[in-house]
Amino acid sequence: MGQTLMDYTTSIDAALETLPLLKTATGLVTPPSNPPKDTAIPEPLVSAMRYSLTLPGKRLRPALLLAAYHLFTPDWTAAMPFALALEMIHAYSLIHDDLPALDNDDLRRGKPTNHKVFGENIAILAGDGLYSLAFETMLDAAVTWPHPDRAIAAMEEIARRAGVRGMIAGQTLDVSLENTKPDEKCVAYIHRHKTADLITAGIMAGMLLGGANNAQLAEGQTYGQSLGMAFQIVDDLLDVSGNVAMLGKQTGKDQELGKMTWPEVYGVDASRTAAKTYIQKAEDAIGIFGDDASFFITLARQMLTRVS
Repeated sequence: MGQTLMDYTTSIDAALETLPLLKTATGLVTPPSNPPKDTAIPEPLVSAMRYSLTLPGKRLRPALLLAAYHLFTPDWTAAMPFALALEMIHAYSLIHDDLPALDNDDLRRGKPTNHKVFGENIAILAGDGLYSLAFETMLDAAVTWPHPDRAIAAMEEIARRAGVRGMIAGQTLDVSLENTKPDEKCVAYIHRHKTADLITAGIMAGMLLGGANNAQLAEGQTYGQSLGMAFQIVDDLLDVSGNVAMLGKQTGKDQELGKMTWPEVYGVDASRTAAKTYIQKAEDAIGIFGDDASFFITLARQMLTRVS
């Protein structure tokens, strides 16, 4: 394959900057006196959507989608619309996650959270807007995709893992079980759905677009779920001992809100061990692709040493 995470990230960032519907953003936090054209997104909605979508980030989920697609075809840029849509869904989830009714965060990726800049009402709508735009973007790509059945399957995978049995399900238990007794089954459910599902959606959607067989899809799912579990466990650990400047968000929030985290259930040392175990499981699964798995193995190993 030969591509690095930076290669994918650079391309994703460039594509985000040129999204036609968001190019009209002016940064306004109040609406102009005249309404926009019916084909345009009104201010300040468009600026709020662009603000969160283009904040500096890891772009992990869309990069996984592009890299997974690249396993099956040299022209990995063809899958960019689906990658951008996945990043839109991720950005929407962060906007809503930061709201006072949920995690009540003031800082995201080193910048003020969306509701701190545009207000809670516009932040909610910006999240809604990004979610709907994600599916517009994928549908536009699907109608011209060489194998429409693969595009529909990839969209279904993303929708399901982002939805009420996936990410939203995990977030529901995350907020509703605050300040309750730590529980092994519940924390595993929260991590598997709140975080791991959207990471898994990236690699599965990329594989589906590329025409993966059932055996490859099964190993891809194991990789994604294992990587996602390790990601969230490390995130839990960083909330305990991470550096605010490096993380770009407040630390100590989990304990403040009474979150059910891996360290809260198992302790810090056992959490570090669990993260390593999940990374090894991810490596073993993706090994089905032989030498082409090097990108995914490197990425998994970097997960254990991430500081942001």
